[in-house]
Amino acid sequence: MAGSVFDSAIYRDLMGDREVAALFTDSAEVRAMMIVEGALAKAQGALGLIPEASAAAIHRASLELQIDPGGLAAETGQNAVVVPALVAAFRSAMQAPEHAQWLHFGATSQDIMDTGLVLRLRQFLGLIEPRLRETVAALGVLAAAHAVTPMAGRTYGQIATPTSFGAVVAAWGGPLIALLGRLEGLRERGLCVSLSGAAGTLSAMGPKGPQVRAELAKALGLSDPEASWHSNRSAIAELSGWLTQLSAQLGKMGQDLILLTQSGIGEVALPGSGGSSTMPQKQNPVMPSVLAAIARQMVGLNSVMQAAATHTQERDAAAWISEWMTLPQMCLAAGRATQIALELARGIKPEPEAMLANLDDGSGLIFAEALQFKLAATLPRPEAQAAVKALCHEVAGGGSLKDKATKHWPDLDLGPVFSAASQLGEAPDIARRFAKAARKA
Repeated sequence: MAGSVFDSAIYRDLMGDREVAALFTDSAEVRAMMIVEGALAKAQGALGLIPEASAAAIHRASLELQIDPGGLAAETGQNAVVVPALVAAFRSAMQAPEHAQWLHFGATSQDIMDTGLVLRLRQFLGLIEPRLRETVAALGVLAAAHAVTPMAGRTYGQIATPTSFGAVVAAWGGPLIALLGRLEGLRERGLCVSLSGAAGTLSAMGPKGPQVRAELAKALGLSDPEASWHSNRSAIAELSGWLTQLSAQLGKMGQDLILLTQSGIGEVALPGSGGSSTMPQKQNPVMPSVLAAIARQMVGLNSVMQAAATHTQERDAAAWISEWMTLPQMCLAAGRATQIALELARGIKPEPEAMLANLDDGSGLIFAEALQFKLAATLPRPEAQAAVKALCHEVAGGGSLKDKATKHWPDLDLGPVFSAASQLGEAPDIARRFAKAARKA
């Protein structure tokens, strides 16, 4: 197996997200850093910090030159950071030393790398946000269509009380709406330029340093943090947490679908089920399983990111390298999860007949709670509980709860008690509220 499933030729159709993967390649990183270097030079030239002619030459070269990432490996292997090798290659490729000497003036490697990363993270969020909105919209349609489709609610893996399939879908989609609502703030806090110089003071640029940072932010369409975030990784940690929560919610949908398609339950049919190498009858819930696996993996990756948020002193290479090793994997995993979730949301086919059959196997035990509360209207509640519990034990030996309850309390109208449609509680409203919110998301 390859070192990462995201880089595997074998697993690329299972785990691959080509759009997101394109943002996390060596070439994409180099291109982003060159854009930052070019924009920095242009801002410095406009403010008279470097010769304007040199700034224009550097900016033009940043858009035109092609630098082979492989050629940067040897020097990066010594320096850890790629920027010294990139700057040397950039200057050489310009073939204009009188201009190239002003490249990377007053900046430090972390400024260029962090800003280049932010440019790619902006594109990443721009890719997954519409997928999430489309997923929410598709789930909203599904919830509205099945707001009153009864099915068994399950707790601890056991049948509990009736709910509706629409309410189950709302439980998948509601948290996604909340996560989408946090994106704007996440962007405001996280999509910031980094320009702080060697120790976070911008001293090499003198009094014009803050103005250069502001102009660089404006040129790149990023926010100006007005301070160094070399060792303040709160925004990166927040993004990591958001990606983990996103994957957890999509993993919940995946886990539920695995159980709903389980043999003997079969309450949902999935698009594109997988097969077995030896059992021809199998229709495996492959995509839900990937969602559940990604959710688990994200927890481990997030733990690394949260630990790496503790940067020591003004800059911390060990913590920073931990981010390099982890955040791209999180983005790749989250990207794939959003692809799968959208495909499932559009293709899930509920099986109402199976849902109804599983809701009551003839014993009527799923209505035990409803019977208990019906009796509690005229009996002390402990007495009602004890009576229903005793009947449930009798049903275990055969018969139905409805027949036994009717025999014990012939004067009570127990029809609504043993009607799934009458025992959905707030489930239809939950489904409809979500569907309404999904239309606005």
